[in-house]
This record gives sequence, C-alpha cells and structure tokens, in this order.
Amino acid sequence: MPVALVGGTGIYNLPGIEVEEKLITNQYGTALVYLGKGEYEDVVFLTRHGADHTTPPHKVNYRANIKALKDLGVARIMSTYAVGAITRDYPVMDLAVLRDFLDFTSGREFTFFDEITRGVGHVEMSAPFCPIMSAKILELAPKHDIKCHDGATYVATNGPRFESPAEIKMYQMLGGHVVGMTCCPEVVLAGELGINFAAVALPINLAAGLEDKITIVEDNIEKVRANMVALMLDVLKNTSDDQCQAPILL
Repeated sequence: MPVALVGGTGIYNLPGIEVEEKLITNQYGTALVYLGKGEYEDVVFLTRHGADHTTPPHKVNYRANIKALKDLGVARIMSTYAVGAITRDYPVMDLAVLRDFLDFTSGREFTFFDEITRGVGHVEMSAPFCPIMSAKILELAPKHDIKCHDGATYVATNGPRFESPAEIKMYQMLGGHVVGMTCCPEVVLAGELGINFAAVALPINLAAGLEDKITIVEDNIEKVRANMVALMLDVLKNTSDDQCQAPILL
C-alpha cells in the first residue's frame, strides 16, 4: 500500500525524486499531493504549507489533507515539524522523535466525527505516534548522520504568533519538550482514519524565555533537512503496514 511523507516548514520537495503533481478533492476541500515515480511509486508527498509556504498554520486544511491521503490508500505517514525547543535536553538542529502531545490549538476543524452515525467516534490516543516507526527512526538515524533524541512531547499552539515566556514556562511545567503549530489536529485526524502516524521535530530555535530573543538557526539547515527526508523515506521503506497498529476507535 502507499505510504506518505508530510513535510513541514522548509521541506517542500523530495530531492532527486521524480514526482507527479495531483489535486485531490474531497468533502473537506482540495489537497495538493505529489506522487512518486519509479522506485518511489508507492510514496505520496504532501507539503502542508504549500510549495511556496503560503498557508499559515491555523489555515491549513488538515481534514482535506489527511482524507486525501486516506483516499489514496495510504496506511502509514511520516511527518516532520519545525519547532522551538522548550528545554535544552532537545538541542537545536538535533531531531526529536515525538511520542506524545499537548493540544492548545483552538478554532480548527479537528475531527472527522461531526455527526453521530456509527457511534461517537472516540479515537484512542494512548500511543498517538506509531512505536514501530518511532523505534526505526532511532535505529536508522546514525546511518543518515543525524543526532536523534527520543521521548519528546509536542506542544501544539495556534500561531501564527510565537509563544510568550510565561506560556513556555507553563508548557515546561506540563511536561512539554518542543513547541509548534501544526501537529494538532494532524495526528488525531490520522488516528481517526486508522492511519499509522509517526513524526520527528526539528528544533530550529530556543523558545521564548530561554534566550534574550528568539533566534532561528539557519547554519547547515538545508543539509539537515535533506538528511531528515532521506531518513523518513528509509523508515517507511523498512517498516510495513503489518508491523504497525494504528489508534483504534472506542
């Protein structure tokens, strides 16, 4: 079955891979996807902010995107996020494997279960990120010259503004490690449709209050992103649908 890579900020293509652009329309809107060719014909690429980064985080049509991947038959998704580090335990420019999340977003279309047709649709979130693919990320990261840290909790905020120092202190107290604006509702929607979902976060700055001002790190970032994409594709290649179990509906 097809697999998907969802790219965040800075990841707008798959270097060296020939793709075919396709618009997919469903009841939630239209999603632009890129279908791989040749040896990557089973790979679907979606860049959530658009190829020119024109869609802000609170305006991304998460439901149209995830439903489009489901309609293509995608059973496993690897997703990437550019984030701020809430703690120095997750250094800037090292990858963080996501294991849990705190959702502070609001005003977004966050579920496919707007109507009760076959029960309410409570998706189980004890392990929102696939443990099999997450373990494979850690295993394969050294092969791609990537430092990778396990166990990160992603704090999802609405954006597009950055967080205040007081907010960051609160997120630290609640157990957050990195902060971003797009993981929710993406991970939940994938779970509702029974898609296995794993993700990495790339801290590109320290969050507010950890330094005098927020500074986005850009040194060597293109190489890091290219290595990250190669790692994600490698993980998808070296795991299978049978190995992974998506969140279930209760």
